[in-house]
Amino acid sequence: MWGADRERSRAADRDRSRCRPCCGVALDLGGARTRAWVTGEETILDVPAAAVPDTGATRPVPPGGGVDPATAGPLLDRLLGPRLAGRGRPLVVVTAPVLDGVAYRAAARAAVAVLRPRAVLTVPGARAVALATGADLARPLLVVDVGERLTEVVLLGDGAVVDARRTALGTAALPGGGRARLAEAVVVMLTAMLRQDRTSLMLDALRRGPLLAGEGALRPELVHHLSGRLHSPVEPVPAPRTAAVRGAAVLLEAACAHPSVSGRPPAPVQPH
Repeated sequence: MWGADRERSRAADRDRSRCRPCCGVALDLGGARTRAWVTGEETILDVPAAAVPDTGATRPVPPGGGVDPATAGPLLDRLLGPRLAGRGRPLVVVTAPVLDGVAYRAAARAAVAVLRPRAVLTVPGARAVALATGADLARPLLVVDVGERLTEVVLLGDGAVVDARRTALGTAALPGGGRARLAEAVVVMLTAMLRQDRTSLMLDALRRGPLLAGEGALRPELVHHLSGRLHSPVEPVPAPRTAAVRGAAVLLEAACAHPSVSGRPPAPVQPH
């Protein structure tokens, strides 16, 4: 009898777990700002990526790239810990620069470990930006992400990264004729990608016109200059500072709706 009671209690616990709303965090660790969205909240957290006092470190994401878990971990705990208290272990989706590779993703996972996540997913920043805009990912797409000191150009095909380039130039170079220099650097990267492409993906993406993300999307003079140099429409991303974390939130919500997370059975397929 006692065994049957225990089994009924476990079944009830499983049912309650399935009914509990998905707890999750979308996260964008930037060099200057840390941005996060927690499921169930209406606003995006957007704070300076400043050091936590008494750690002896400076920034969670150093100027040269990468993630410092020793600094990022305490920052995330201070920022998100109180919001996640009592909500269970979160599912975390983190944006990652395309060219920073496995080392960045491993360091990001180490930093996020302070939140005791049930799972950590990473999404390329360019894909996150495209998701935030609702872009048609079935077609080839170029994303030009112009930050303060780095510019990344990424070609997406079917939503996956096909090719990418980076240059150590950004909006900090714009004063004093830097527009032309930055635009020329973007053109050089795109030309190299076009020459290397053995398909029509790059050409189709250029004809479609790139999405412009990052701080550069807030500079109309840069948009105009790039459009002229590329002979193609350049579309600035709406609210570019939060585009990456909003795209991560789209992926997070999709993951939360998956039967393996939500506990709900998949919807039955209706006969035609």
